[in-house]
Amino acid sequence: MRKDIHPSYGPVVFRDRAANHAFLTGSTATSDKTVEWEDGHAYPVIDVEISNVSHPFYTGNARVLDTAGRVERFERRFGKRGGRCPGFHQ
Repeated sequence: MRKDIHPSYGPVVFRDRAANHAFLTGSTATSDKTVEWEDGHAYPVIDVEISNVSHPFYTGNARVLDTAGRVERFERRFGKRGGRCPGFHQ
């Protein structure tokens, strides 16, 4: 590898504020903020909004969208359109 072209790689704590969960991993990301980890060392910390602990895909708490209800609400609000879209020629 060529020298001085790659970012430095080191331990970083990623903290999920929504789930109150943190994990230590290696990364090239850096931060001015630090946090003391379980081993007593201080590491840079990066706050994230979503991680595998809070993301619906991983937790299985996915929201089911009521698309039929949304369409009916839209039609009540703006009225039903009849026929084809204006400007549509077949």
